Amino acid sequence: MKKFSFIINGNNYEVEILGFEENIAKVEVNGTQFNVEVQKDLKMTKTPTLVRVEPPKPSARESKIPRTPTQTTNVAIKAPLPGTIISVLVKPGEKVVLGQKLLTMEAMKMENNVLSEKDGIVKVVNVKPGQAVAQSEVLVEIE
Repeated sequence: MKKFSFIINGNNYEVEILGFEENIAKVEVNGTQFNVEVQKDLKMTKTPTLVRVEPPKPSARESKIPRTPTQTTNVAIKAPLPGTIISVLVKPGEKVVLGQKLLTMEAMKMENNVLSEKDGIVKVVNVKPGQAVAQSEVLVEIE
């Protein structure tokens, strides 16, 4: 069945497992057969051990790469669900902050607040109260 090589106290032993019957294993050690009583089965876990490796430190050259700020771009605030606009709380040219409520819309029989996703100035408001909107339709643009 399976062959193993053991070194015990400096002596080499070639062991071959010939078979199992209940709790008796028939083994051959260096050409001599033995019946070995097995007391209990050892269950080998098959779950791999997770090894986490530290990421390498950046080299001196890499750490000197200049960081340039990202350019400010327009953000399109889109409808999360199809629905109807209840109220618009901002106007073009108005300054807004991250998380500020821009408008309220009804979707799935619930009122939903639509919030600003960044600080900026309202560039365009594409909706008015009572207007029906589709999912992902641009409601407000912020620059």
